[in-house]
Amino acid sequence: MAVIPLLPCASIDEVLEFYSALGFTRTYRQTKPNPYLAMRREDVELHFFGMPGFDPAQSYGSCVVQVPDTAALHRAFAEGLRAAYGRVPLSGIPRMTRPRPRKNVGGLSGFSVVDPGGNWIRIFPVAGTGTPPAIGKLAEALENAVVLADSRGDPAQAAKILDGALRRVADASAVERVEALAYRAELALTLEDPARATAVLAELRAIPLTPADRTSLAATLAAVAELQP
Repeated sequence: MAVIPLLPCASIDEVLEFYSALGFTRTYRQTKPNPYLAMRREDVELHFFGMPGFDPAQSYGSCVVQVPDTAALHRAFAEGLRAAYGRVPLSGIPRMTRPRPRKNVGGLSGFSVVDPGGNWIRIFPVAGTGTPPAIGKLAEALENAVVLADSRGDPAQAAKILDGALRRVADASAVERVEALAYRAELALTLEDPARATAVLAELRAIPLTPADRTSLAATLAAVAELQP
């Protein structure tokens, strides 16, 4: 048995280019009588139909894809996007988020791809143990911000939550503060506010870190190094 999502788009050619960059292969394409496209990567198959006048920003298309290793797939997607576009897009349509624990799905670490049709492809692990709930107030605010932006598509409200917590919480550890600032910088880029992103990244880089901190933050610091306001 197989269930294949059928998702809307304005242009099947734009979708073809984007998913090809992600390592998908075209298995079917037609332009008449109706635009239709089928793309496949290993066991993941997605189909698309073109709609004249369709606005991707207004799309409600979405599906969940479960994979054995979300981090490995994100790395593969990121490499393909860099090769095709010169960067991993964080704002506009299309774009891709970074894997983070989602407290609304039991702490499982997932990421989202918003494709040229405005469809949210939500990537989660097939199974596993989620990250324990956050303890510190700043870490808890970060969890709430991730749900708002990466799950509900509201980066502006997520930014407000993080800004308030970053102002109020004075006793957060260096690791917690770097994680929060790293995500705030990504949100600034998503919101197309490069000045805010530059300021946040400067604050992040001024935080003194121990070797143990840098080991714990290795993935986050690598992602920060790629952020270009």
